[in-house]
Amino acid sequence: MIVITTLIAFLVSFGLTQLFCNPASRLYILDHPNERSLHSRPVPRSGGVAVLGGLTAGGAIGWVFYPLPTSSGFYLSLAAVLLVAAVSFLDDRMEISPGARLLAHSLAAALLLGAGLRLNPVEFPGLILILPPWLAVLLSLGFIVWMINLYNFMDGMDGFAGGMAVIGFGSLAILGWLAGNAVFTQTSLLIVGAAAGFLWFNFPPARIFLGDTGSSVLGFLAAALSLWGSRDGLFPLWAAVLIFSPFIVDATVILLRRTFRGEKIWLPHKTHYYQRLVQLGWGHRKTVLMEYLLMLACSFSALLARYLSSGWQAGLLVTWILIYSALMVRVNYLERQTTGQAG
Repeated sequence: MIVITTLIAFLVSFGLTQLFCNPASRLYILDHPNERSLHSRPVPRSGGVAVLGGLTAGGAIGWVFYPLPTSSGFYLSLAAVLLVAAVSFLDDRMEISPGARLLAHSLAAALLLGAGLRLNPVEFPGLILILPPWLAVLLSLGFIVWMINLYNFMDGMDGFAGGMAVIGFGSLAILGWLAGNAVFTQTSLLIVGAAAGFLWFNFPPARIFLGDTGSSVLGFLAAALSLWGSRDGLFPLWAAVLIFSPFIVDATVILLRRTFRGEKIWLPHKTHYYQRLVQLGWGHRKTVLMEYLLMLACSFSALLARYLSSGWQAGLLVTWILIYSALMVRVNYLERQTTGQAG
């Protein structure tokens, strides 16, 4: 049944994405290039609606065989997803203010906390921290809101966000399967199927983009499933963070850099590491393929960590900190070298 629902999610998402690529479609909503864009021509940005369609179709079939949960937590989580999707769709159509988006994202995060998904306890290799309730709430809200927005920030290159969804949620599905949780595994694979149907048309050169509707929902789902898996003991939260670290590290480091420089962080820009590689001449295809390798390496490490002692897990995390530091230094070096040659 898991295979069937995943296939349905893929096929529906594939069909809808193909439909929305057609200028005759009522959801042919164009994304016009701005200061943040790496593309030079208008491209439709309604792919996120297709992903949601695939998730809905696959989920509906799955619920025929697995009855809907009766807990209030399920309905609060569903309401949170719908809220993020609705606000993001409005933003794709008419552009709402950053403050209104942040308020909606915060409300969605609060709903998820009400569903029982929060950062407490926080587990590190060989260490478990029990947080004060107020701190757990603040950190949980911040984590969810940041995941929603960072996924949106990182959705700026052909095939990037869709590939992260396929690899990231695919890795969560494996962790769920290894832990024996069929519902978690099926939910993760539904997202993989829907994202793959969209990615078919988004791989460079992209014919369609996710838009805020897709990127914000995928970011929210990444936070929700990370907290869900951690709460139910399927994997430690740091493993999920490692899986999605190609997005988390880039977005977080650049946010901190722009904040320290006194820049207006809500304004469009092209200073993410993946954007800088494209502008250095790597192009979309080479950059995204290298990013896929990074994603796969992070996912493999998270899966491998399941079989390692706490000491080796700590060493693995330190190794990845060094790897990311080296990669950032390398990008800076390439930029200086290119600037020197141009001069």
